[in-house]
Amino acid sequence: MKKSGISILYFIIGFIQIVLQNYPGSVYGFIAKAMIIPVLIIILLINLKIQQSFLNWLMLCGLIFSWGGDIMLELPASGGTMFVPGLIFFLLAHIMYLTVFINTPGSNFIRKSNALILLPVVIYGAILLAILYGNLREMKVPVIIYAVIILLMLSGAINRKEKVNQKSYWIVLAGAILFVLSDSVIAINKFAYQFSQSGILIMSSYILAQFLIVTGYIHQVRQTERK
Repeated sequence: MKKSGISILYFIIGFIQIVLQNYPGSVYGFIAKAMIIPVLIIILLINLKIQQSFLNWLMLCGLIFSWGGDIMLELPASGGTMFVPGLIFFLLAHIMYLTVFINTPGSNFIRKSNALILLPVVIYGAILLAILYGNLREMKVPVIIYAVIILLMLSGAINRKEKVNQKSYWIVLAGAILFVLSDSVIAINKFAYQFSQSGILIMSSYILAQFLIVTGYIHQVRQTERK
């Protein structure tokens, strides 16, 4: 992958943002969070010719929606009222990633004969919703829809196994798992059990998840170009 220095910059900015979480309302924390995804977009644009593939455009859109979600959730004056718009932006990001995974050319790994491979995903989703359900109130439908989409995104990542090279497969799958973890912690912390230092777990898993999904996709495209 080209420009490893930019990758280092990505993690430096992410680290700064995590540290600045100890200073709520800091304008520097807002700026740092607002810079995370644009750096990742630069990595994507440097490594891929976006115009060559509709899937490339979808990946770019996924990052743009993620960036919008970051901004919505971090607005200093939001008072929490921007949670739903932020949720919508991230929902759209997951839909973009899911669409990329589903439409990647090749044989589907998940078939009727091995559909039970998704049982852990289903069980995880059921446990998560059981933890959250009693506290969701008017957010029941939005959160359930969001949970279904993120688990479909993870299932789409699992389904890539026979479509891409192993390096790309495992990198993207790790990213998808971390993204589900990050979103799960957000939901549990907001609706069920608040716990200290949750922000560190949320942001560290989110930053790594986005990087792995993008870099794994880049490896996928590079492999295709070499064929």
